[in-house]
Amino acid sequence: MLITERDGMRDSLRSKIIAVCNQKISSRGDNVGLSFYAFFANKNDDPALLMEAATWWIQTHELDHFVKARKIKEMVEAGL
Repeated sequence: MLITERDGMRDSLRSKIIAVCNQKISSRGDNVGLSFYAFFANKNDDPALLMEAATWWIQTHELDHFVKARKIKEMVEAGL
């Protein structure tokens, strides 16, 4: 598991978040909102990764349940 120093998020999760945000923006427009659950299948097959995303979303950044995909993508790309 590779975790970056700047925000405690592994590179694979960072890539997944950016890809999902790009897909949602492409299919639903620039104003689409999503929650951190959007990055995971309905089946919880990687609880550690889910907790990593939840910690980044809820505890680290205190984001609302739904946030604009554009904002999340910008935050992740900036290493926040």
